[in-house]
Amino acid sequence: MTLLALEHVSRRHGRGASERAVLREVSLRLDGGELVAVWGLRRSGRSTLLRVAAGIEPPDAGVVRFAGRPLSPHGGEALGSGVGYCRPTLHGAEEPTVLAELVAGQLARGVAPPQARAETWSALERTGAEQCAARGPHELDSAEAVRVGLARALTSRPALLVVDEPTKGVDLLDRDGILALLRALADEGTAVLMSASESTDLAGADRALALSGGQLRGSLDPEELAPVVPLPRRASA
Repeated sequence: MTLLALEHVSRRHGRGASERAVLREVSLRLDGGELVAVWGLRRSGRSTLLRVAAGIEPPDAGVVRFAGRPLSPHGGEALGSGVGYCRPTLHGAEEPTVLAELVAGQLARGVAPPQARAETWSALERTGAEQCAARGPHELDSAEAVRVGLARALTSRPALLVVDEPTKGVDLLDRDGILALLRALADEGTAVLMSASESTDLAGADRALALSGGQLRGSLDPEELAPVVPLPRRASA
């Protein structure tokens, strides 16, 4: 069953002489439990595509449907109500600890304090970030920030997890663990849409799509990219 559908979506940034088409007639479908990676070079439009898919940015043309319903043209309505968006950074965090920051985010959504704390611990444990709970958000290394960012998105138990460059700035050993975690989340039934700028980030994806010049080029054989990496279909976190 199709969980997310982008239908002929276009998006432009800037005005006047500086205006440029970021997305051009992009169509994409994602099923529950599927892990799809969108690969593209810098300024290819991959981050914009994910923000539109999550309902953060509205498309200028076309429609985005989540669970069969069009997202609001104002964007953002699905966040916390079936869609979890993760940009692996805690910049702007206001609370002294990771635990307090994640709990505060849920309290702002109206979650009762005991449930907010329980959901936070569950999400931190699921992403392997429980050891970060008592630390300050700005004390985390890159891999820890990614896992905490994923935990923050998972606190709402989303059906769709949208993750922008989950391995950016992460070393090779930690990268493999993060990709395995995303694969495991998909195997558990959560649809995962992620962006990637390196071919090594495609490991474990059910589908790899190429985005160039704002156009989605369709399925991409990872062997067309260098360096070539194996794509395990199942991995444990």
